[in-house]
Amino acid sequence: MTSQILPETVQNILDRYSDPDAVFRAILPIIGEVLQCDRCFLYLRNPQTKWAKVAYCWRRNQEIPDITDSDWRLDPESLPEEDPLFAAALRNDPSVYVEDIETASPEVVNKEFERKHFGHRALIHAHLCQDRKLWGILQPAVFGKTRVWSECDRAFVTQLESKLTPLAVAYINAATDYPSRESEGCES
Repeated sequence: MTSQILPETVQNILDRYSDPDAVFRAILPIIGEVLQCDRCFLYLRNPQTKWAKVAYCWRRNQEIPDITDSDWRLDPESLPEEDPLFAAALRNDPSVYVEDIETASPEVVNKEFERKHFGHRALIHAHLCQDRKLWGILQPAVFGKTRVWSECDRAFVTQLESKLTPLAVAYINAATDYPSRESEGCES
């Protein structure tokens, strides 16, 4: 089943690299091409500390905004209320496929939030969860037009979730560039 869903180029990356950084750098452009997206980014977070960042971002061209974060930041406490997609990810709900943020239900998408922070029109909000904890979000997106996500797209993303989640966990567990606990306002 995997060979039918994962393109050879994706499987080759997963077979060739074991280091999460190497996999993520190599695989995002391939995901973008397979899904014919304009941007594909990977948001990684530590579910215990809630420190997070967009660690990787592939763009089809320079006109698409690069939203890579250079530093870790705390998830804003208000984020689950502002962003229904993030709330769904925190609940470990199935990944969300949005064909058009303009017509999607407000229970699914806060279109003003999406416009302000991301600028895309259609997206996949793929939840990388393990042990009922959110470790990351893979977000392929299309700008300027709607997009119907096919059954093949969905099967591909489901396979990616299972392959990328353990790598996201390993990346977070190996991260050494988190801010100190003092910067959180905690005493050691």
